[in-house]
Amino acid sequence: MEDHSMYSSLWLLSLMLSDCAALDSLHSNQPIQDGKTIVSNRNTFEMGFFSPGKSKNRYLGIWYKKISVCTVVWVANRETPITDKSGLFKVGSNGNLVILSGRNTMVWSSNSMVSGRSYNPVVQLLDNANLVVWDTDKNNTNKNLIWQSFDHPGDTFLPGIKFGKDLITGLQRSMTSWKSPDDPSIGAYSNILDTNGFPQIFGLQDQVLVSRLGPWNGLGFSGFPIN
Repeated sequence: MEDHSMYSSLWLLSLMLSDCAALDSLHSNQPIQDGKTIVSNRNTFEMGFFSPGKSKNRYLGIWYKKISVCTVVWVANRETPITDKSGLFKVGSNGNLVILSGRNTMVWSSNSMVSGRSYNPVVQLLDNANLVVWDTDKNNTNKNLIWQSFDHPGDTFLPGIKFGKDLITGLQRSMTSWKSPDDPSIGAYSNILDTNGFPQIFGLQDQVLVSRLGPWNGLGFSGFPIN
């Protein structure tokens, strides 16, 4: 009887620990619904659906896990909020990330997919807040990068984030403000890296130049003139 009680207690403990263990990765058969989150390996960042400020709209975002005030560093569906808690986030078998609303309507897509067959697409939240999609082999030993949120910054510059123009693909990575604390859609202010001639960082307000940092001299930005 004592042995039975001991094994029952161990079994219950294992269930409790498995429930408490936070996942940092999702496979194509593991969508997350509004109310569920994934957490980076060292509990630094968390990703899930949230409502900013006084808004009731729902967005998929990444925020600091250990800061009591919700501090969001990246938002996926900035321009296409969900008006209720029916949101669902998943990675497709082709490596494409999507957000769906209640009636299976696509709200947002990463527009990323691998050519040919994808063995095992995995989406992972890293401890630097980078959300990445890997294409792994059958044994999960080798992985190739399909997509990363660091190529699509919002209003927060984090260590390791991509900024400026990709001279191979032409992708322009810029920083853009929120419209307000209640609305993460693209606001009036932006920072871009201009690569015409020596690189310079321009600060814009509604496409009007308000500041300039540069030019880059190979070691650093040589001046800080304000226009």
